[in-house]
Amino acid sequence: MMRRYNVLYFFQQAFKGLWRNGLMTLAAITVLLSCLVLMGSFSLLVYNVNVNIEEVAQLNEIVVIVDYEATDAEVEALNAHINSLDNIEKITFVSKEEGLESERSRYEEYSYLFEEIAEDNPLPDVFKITYEDNSGAANLVYQLKQLDHVSKVNNRTDIANDIESIKSGVSFIFIWFLVILFVISIFIIINTIKLGVESRSREISAMRYIGATNFFMMTPFIIEGIIIGLISSAIGYLIQSILYNAIYDTMSNNYKMIAVAPLSDVQSYLILGFVIIGVVAGVLGSAISLRKYMKV
Repeated sequence: MMRRYNVLYFFQQAFKGLWRNGLMTLAAITVLLSCLVLMGSFSLLVYNVNVNIEEVAQLNEIVVIVDYEATDAEVEALNAHINSLDNIEKITFVSKEEGLESERSRYEEYSYLFEEIAEDNPLPDVFKITYEDNSGAANLVYQLKQLDHVSKVNNRTDIANDIESIKSGVSFIFIWFLVILFVISIFIIINTIKLGVESRSREISAMRYIGATNFFMMTPFIIEGIIIGLISSAIGYLIQSILYNAIYDTMSNNYKMIAVAPLSDVQSYLILGFVIIGVVAGVLGSAISLRKYMKV
């Protein structure tokens, strides 16, 4: 009967195996980290595309222009009516005085012109309304138009709906591409690790003939897969962060019209994803490759 070995023994065997088969170990790590960087880059691309689409889609605002002749009491009553409506997230009131001051700040070089019209302000009071649900925006616009002392209602609901549809379509396509890329990557990783196991078939067969259990034979290889996954994850994340930060700096400095999220926004998810995919791929690669050597 074989004696029992402690956990340290299995780790020692795993590290020895990695060192003895250095070329295949290097190949497995290289393939795995390449797949991780490829998947990470694609995921970051999908994320940033969604960030830009969401920024453009922030058109869920309706501007209600109040009758110029409306009194303060009538404006207050209108405010109460608007607050009573459904599908409203936020209401911002901009008085005619605040509107004029805002325009003065915007065109500071022509501030003298605003001083001339300060006594006879041509700007109306305005309510800026942010709604919650695009599907109910048309009904909200209709209700606002029916209120007393409303001069005009400006909205961009059609554009917001179109962009929302585009966002859903882009996300659907990109997610499927990511799934396909993930499956292909796992397949490549498994086959690479399988080559390493095949090269050690004589070692495995010898262990089996002297009475080693499946658990005893598999454990060092599984640990090797975990180590390969962790090393690949660490190096892959380092490469990914360097590449992404370089792109972020370039885009931020030269293409400010395109929004690029800082790495810190997704850093934790990226690290977690790399570790999980790397370790799972390493373990699966080792386990699947060892199946034919295990006792039935």
